[in-house]
Amino acid sequence: MRRLSTIPTGFRHWLLAFGLLVAPPVMAVTGVNPSGVNVKHNGVTTVFLTFQSLGANEQAVEAFWCGEVTTTGVSVSNPCVPGTFFGKLPARHNLSQISGVGNQRNLTDIMTIPASVARRAFQAAAQGADSDFFYVRRFTDGVSDSYVTVTCRMAGGGARTPLALTKVQILFNTGEGARPVYFLSRSQPLPEFGAWIQFTGTGRLKGRWEVVLPGDPEPTPQDLLTEATLPVEQRPLQRRYTLIDRFDRFLPPTGSFYLPGPNPELLPRNSDGPYKILLRIEATADKEGNSNTLNGVAVSGGVAGFALPVLRYYVGSQQNRLSAKTGHASRQITLLTPASQASLRGTDSPVFSWVDIPDALIYELQVQNENRETVLTAYIKPGISRYAAPPWLLEQSGRSMHWRIRALTYDGAELTATDWRIASIEP
Repeated sequence: MRRLSTIPTGFRHWLLAFGLLVAPPVMAVTGVNPSGVNVKHNGVTTVFLTFQSLGANEQAVEAFWCGEVTTTGVSVSNPCVPGTFFGKLPARHNLSQISGVGNQRNLTDIMTIPASVARRAFQAAAQGADSDFFYVRRFTDGVSDSYVTVTCRMAGGGARTPLALTKVQILFNTGEGARPVYFLSRSQPLPEFGAWIQFTGTGRLKGRWEVVLPGDPEPTPQDLLTEATLPVEQRPLQRRYTLIDRFDRFLPPTGSFYLPGPNPELLPRNSDGPYKILLRIEATADKEGNSNTLNGVAVSGGVAGFALPVLRYYVGSQQNRLSAKTGHASRQITLLTPASQASLRGTDSPVFSWVDIPDALIYELQVQNENRETVLTAYIKPGISRYAAPPWLLEQSGRSMHWRIRALTYDGAELTATDWRIASIEP
């Protein structure tokens, strides 16, 4: 093929006009910040990333990890070396959003490295491979692709890794064990509660406790994210609810922490209905995870790759509670789907369904794995009679799972419960 510069000018213009000459692809995305991070070698790590200066039509397509790359930075071909693929970013962890101010168009990406990927990287390093591995994001504008790499350096998950929440549980501390939901009358006190938090890094955990009152607009999934998980311009748009208390704690690099909740007497219970207690985590400065957006630095201390759980309590009149307790306890719940010993498709999230009974004020779905460890608990209002499981339950594929439905009264007492039913998910 003749070089373009040797083709006569007039003829070259004619070729370009009719699309017979194709210019080399132009890479629009210019880079990522941070371009390298320390990550936990034996568990989940979450990092706030900014992919800078996307083109007008450029979109993120997929993300994956590999042990070796042919080049770092931005490239026009997949840099992942064949045979070193560690895994793809699961859909449930994909919280990427287009961001930026003015004409600046970025992608805010929350890179959550699953424990399975960290384990594969550690095993490869133990066999003599480099301890660094790579996160690769593919972008396309519909014509050409570009790939951007982030270097992941294995560390212990302590002070030199970004401050990120990897697991949060919020529970009431009752005399009968910890509960995610509590039922009471207006005259009854609420038990103490708090949050069990697992994290990487070290720094300030700053935030507040809020309560959603009966009749308030429901919080959206965006409202339940930590502030540091959102692009900077979207952080002030999260809905605020009734403030109960604030906190500001220093987290040492221990990996776990118990955050006690405010005095239960501060929580409202002067009207019947459902209440929700929200843990709101605010963004704090964290030099290990801060990200340059080209319009300033986004602080990312307190980032999390998931929506925070909600703690619920229900207030009912004494009459309602007594009627629920003395209701048709002899009535049995009829389970519908999945059928007993059913084998479910590994590509479709399971749907649990049943037939309601009178006087049940809420239903509890319990799902356990083959080791009889609880993997899912959900609460469903009467009249719905079904629950579509989240996609991550498909991680139980190839194994059996046990499930049942419990009907509860306002004080959390069990009205009736079904026997355990067994089903399995195909690989």
